[in-house]
Amino acid sequence: MAVKNVSAHNCNGISCEETGLVCLPKSEFPRVVIIGGGFAGLALVEGLKKQKVQVVLLDKNNFHQFQPLLYQVATSGLEPDSIAFPFRKQLAGYKNVIFRLAEVEEIDTENKIIDTNKGIITYDYLVIATGTATNFFGMKAIEENGLGMKNIRDSLNIRHKMIQNLEQAAITCNEKERDALTNFAVVGGGPAGVEMAGALAEFCKYILPKDYPEYPSEIMKIYVIEGSDKLISAMSEKASSKTLQYLKELNVEVLFNEIVTNYDGEIVTTKSGKQVLAKNLIWTAGVKGQLPKGIDNSHIVGGNRLKTNRYLQVEGLRDVFAMGDIAAVITQDTPKGHPQVAQPAIQQGKFLSKAMMHIINGKPLKPFKYKDKGSLATVGKRRAVADLGKLKFTGYAAWLLWSFVHLMSISGFRNKLLVGLNWTISYFSYEKSNRLIIRNYKKEK
Repeated sequence: MAVKNVSAHNCNGISCEETGLVCLPKSEFPRVVIIGGGFAGLALVEGLKKQKVQVVLLDKNNFHQFQPLLYQVATSGLEPDSIAFPFRKQLAGYKNVIFRLAEVEEIDTENKIIDTNKGIITYDYLVIATGTATNFFGMKAIEENGLGMKNIRDSLNIRHKMIQNLEQAAITCNEKERDALTNFAVVGGGPAGVEMAGALAEFCKYILPKDYPEYPSEIMKIYVIEGSDKLISAMSEKASSKTLQYLKELNVEVLFNEIVTNYDGEIVTTKSGKQVLAKNLIWTAGVKGQLPKGIDNSHIVGGNRLKTNRYLQVEGLRDVFAMGDIAAVITQDTPKGHPQVAQPAIQQGKFLSKAMMHIINGKPLKPFKYKDKGSLATVGKRRAVADLGKLKFTGYAAWLLWSFVHLMSISGFRNKLLVGLNWTISYFSYEKSNRLIIRNYKKEK
């Protein structure tokens, strides 16, 4: 990356178009640039909003998205604006916080410069919280023909493709094509996979007979394809076995010890040679860190994550930190880093807000310690599993807890109200949101 003239980065009396810089207000305090407005990024902003620093939040979207409920958007359970909240609305009143809509293209850590698609930004301290993207493990055919589920656009793609295929199935007279159009293969038996399968099964049971009386609901087959011999392997044996029971009750077929190796858009092929007919493949089997250019490979570990020390500083880089899914805090207790879920990200954001002020003020640091608050997963209505330390329970009580935790975690009172109202209506009526095809789905190559 070529070093550009950044002496006028506060835009005092010169044009940003002339210098290629992103215009930012002048500040007497250190500038902390945060790349990514996920759970970690917002937690850090919240912790720094009253401190003597200038905080610049960069994101390629102008909204925060609540990823744990993406599967409900994909299956018409929620509208996308129910789980998205504008950054500018969320940051209103934070006098030392600035949001800029920009996509980071390259980082020059030596000269403390960030090159974005909107211009250049300089920093005193940089925090990378860019999260993850779907990992297809280099299998191009699956990437081209299948669908991931990492953001709202992915969820809407799944929704549109699903409804388009169901409409086409009502038209076609070819039985094999109808089967392929109405079959769903969910690859990956983690929380995202089982929650997606459960939502699809309930769509099949309650929505399909009303919307598509042309064919019986049992024509829609749902498969969960898992490479190991256990569902939600990060949770307890009780949670895993109960999840399997719930999926079977919903007529979901679970294929264990099957690794998907190819998908041509109609046939899913596994390593053992097994084939599944389905024109709908949803990939939840892996993620990888999404990093801008400029970070040397020596700082990157498995899963394309940044290796940090116990203070979330990227090892070997000056004044650069990482947190959330992109950070791998490698210690004796966490040889693979922390789980890539919301709680570690939130806790790291809160920790770093204090640690960064200690660094600026020359105070000693305490290492980050993750407090595991437990795990939750739901498999449709009134079916869920919970691991809370030694306390492990399932069923209706776990589902109520799951609902409460997720509802309280959503940003914005309006969004909480919308989701709560939607869930209440759905609980009594089994109805889902409008099944609209706003735009025809077509996979981008």
